Amino acid sequence: MPHSNPTEQELLKTILEPLLEDFQYWFSRSRHLLETERISFLSLQEQAELLERVKTNQQEVQTAKILFQATGKQAGIDTRALVPWHKLVAECWQVSMKWRSQQQENHPLP
Repeated sequence: MPHSNPTEQELLKTILEPLLEDFQYWFSRSRHLLETERISFLSLQEQAELLERVKTNQQEVQTAKILFQATGKQAGIDTRALVPWHKLVAECWQVSMKWRSQQQENHPLP
């Protein structure tokens, strides 16, 4: 049975499309948390700056997704664009985990 290598377009559709969806999902969740909760271990300025970075990166991801769709899913994204998005998602995860941990400490289950 011959081994078929996926085409570049198939790889983009298989890898890039879900990756962009994941970035959108995590930025949306992070934005919601930062807009609706007071993160006590961040100063008001730190929280506002993190929220602004999330909004900016969320727009960048949306723009990349639109371009990807507009090119018939044939255009890739330079990894230099993906790395900052990944770092920001990781930073937001850390904030979210610490915030949830504090919430559990302040409101333990009976």
